[in-house]
Amino acid sequence: MVYIFLANGFEDMEAVVPFDLLKRAGFEAVTVGVGGKVVKSAHGLTVEADISENEVDFEKAEAFVFPGGWPGAKNLKNSETVNNAITFALHNDIIIAAICASPGYVLYKTGALDGKRYTCFPGFEVEEGEYTAEKVEIDGKLVTASGPSVAVDFALALIEKLKGNLEGVEEF
Repeated sequence: MVYIFLANGFEDMEAVVPFDLLKRAGFEAVTVGVGGKVVKSAHGLTVEADISENEVDFEKAEAFVFPGGWPGAKNLKNSETVNNAITFALHNDIIIAAICASPGYVLYKTGALDGKRYTCFPGFEVEEGEYTAEKVEIDGKLVTASGPSVAVDFALALIEKLKGNLEGVEEF
């Protein structure tokens, strides 16, 4: 199962595009409402998440996805469930995928970037890890991307990391 965490202020494309492409690739993608099941994107899109954050079953996770957006990334960082998911992923060989502000803001000080190459939206670089300024960066179980303009590339990199290839992803 791939959990996509949505907090108020999430970036629309960074959540919806990975959800769509994960479904096309045959994955069980589940949206997680942080702070409640109904969340509003940075651009005013209201979404009812599949589950609330207290319903996440870490044991079923193949990956945790953290869209950026503002104040979405700030709201993710302030979630105890999000921080617990990151810690669980680090100790259980689970993929962490973060885009835009989330690599440098949500993952900062969790240890997820330690010794890893990562990318993020310009201005959210941190001292942890090695910032590369690439559009998408994969280092071990960490998949990061720079922002909404590469949401498709981010989702495809995540799918390839999960499957080992892009076989079965429908053309769109």
